[in-house]
Amino acid sequence: MINKRLLIKNLLAHNDENSFYDKKRKIDIGQKEGKAKFLKHICALSNSNPKNNSFIVIGVEDEDNEIIGVDFFDDSKIQNLINAYLTNPPMVQYENVPFPHLPDHKVVGLVTIRPIDELTALRKNIWKYYGGTVFFRDGSISMPKVFESDIKDVNSKIVAAIENHSQNNIEYTLDGVFDFMEKREDYNPQYKVFKEYFVVCWSGQKKEVKEELFYSRVDIELINEQVRLFFSALDEVSIAFDEDSFKIVEYVNLGLQNAYKYYPLEETIISFGNNANYNIDTTLIFEAPQFDKKILHHIYNANNALLEKLKKGMALNATETRDLENLPATYLICYLNLFHNAIDKLREAKPFLKAFGSNVYMRYKESIRILRKVKYS
Repeated sequence: MINKRLLIKNLLAHNDENSFYDKKRKIDIGQKEGKAKFLKHICALSNSNPKNNSFIVIGVEDEDNEIIGVDFFDDSKIQNLINAYLTNPPMVQYENVPFPHLPDHKVVGLVTIRPIDELTALRKNIWKYYGGTVFFRDGSISMPKVFESDIKDVNSKIVAAIENHSQNNIEYTLDGVFDFMEKREDYNPQYKVFKEYFVVCWSGQKKEVKEELFYSRVDIELINEQVRLFFSALDEVSIAFDEDSFKIVEYVNLGLQNAYKYYPLEETIISFGNNANYNIDTTLIFEAPQFDKKILHHIYNANNALLEKLKKGMALNATETRDLENLPATYLICYLNLFHNAIDKLREAKPFLKAFGSNVYMRYKESIRILRKVKYS
């Protein structure tokens, strides 16, 4: 089993960006341009490596390989995006890899593109790229090229060597467990061994609601691979497990006018096999709450007025400041109730919310995260 933290270190140490590996400071698949560039790199790496895995490391400075990290990215629907835009789409896995020197909410993103030995192309137009375009890697650059039938397999041995040098061992596993238990000691850290091989560590603040146990500030890691499976500072999560599986149900707190309710958002089941393999199945179980349209029209117009004040640099009174904290969630609710322009307004508000403080901006990112899950389901 590959230790993903070690794999990232070996990729960064091996060479600069090349035909089997790319690195990015960040990606943004919430915007059309960022989505198009991400798909271009997936397409190019897949075509340039028909026989071996290829990788994108996210959260690294380009000039000096400094690991700065990115926010935890839990978009389990990223394969749906790739399937929608690419012909002969490769299998792609996005994993969140914690590093000891990064703050809790930061990880390094690792995208693994599995070989399919078929030509991958854009299925349809996106941003400035045309449907039918085929991309390849030219050194460290992804660019359109005419397909050549005799692609030379120059990377398989190199990638195999890097992966072999990144294998996990019992020392890495034990160190990982001890590090997790020490780092999360204020949040009831626990661990369980599955199939005498896999070690899952998790922590969170316990909260009992109507005889049901929930957790907040949840951190869940598969120690064998040094992969963070789940992290959230806001949501409530229920956890259940048996000898074969570990189940996470994520809830989101949504509502209007101080009347909030927890809605189940997504269920993730990690199943462990006897052959040292595991499988992760994620199912969206969210049903959008519906509200009175007259109330929503009032809130939508109030949000728009608040956004205009932010654009003009006008000061907000105490009531407006409180409303601003709820603005991301209420725009999201409006969108889920068929106010189609509400998300455009929310994205328009992003720079102003970011400037207003970390708490408000965190609520913005949470709303965008929920939207992304719902959209690509």
